[in-house]
Amino acid sequence: QVQLVEFGGGLVQAGASLRLSCAASGLAFSMHTMAWFRQAPGKEREFVGLITWAGGRSSYADSVKGRFSISRDNAKNTAYLQIDSLKPEDTAVYYCAAKSRYSGGPTRDTREYNYWGQGTQVTVSS
Repeated sequence: QVQLVEFGGGLVQAGASLRLSCAASGLAFSMHTMAWFRQAPGKEREFVGLITWAGGRSSYADSVKGRFSISRDNAKNTAYLQIDSLKPEDTAVYYCAAKSRYSGGPTRDTREYNYWGQGTQVTVSS
């Protein structure tokens, strides 16, 4: 059974930093692109960033470039999302997702991701 579990969310002040973790089990982690998405109240889920299976390439939404950074540790089956200079508009539930490298290339499309975590809430106060 595949499980993705996110950790690290919380309530922080604007300008702070957070590091979210996504622990994976039940899948060949190193064979999956890992992505982060977020969903704010009343809004659709949106792409934040992704990292390819070997960690050789990452890609980010324009709205978070320069403040968000994704990394992974394949030995620990864990992906990370480092968020710096948090803004109130970053408030959302953050989800990690996994997509097999054998089911097409890395993508920002939520429909292409096979596995999802339950999400972790990030709330940024002004």
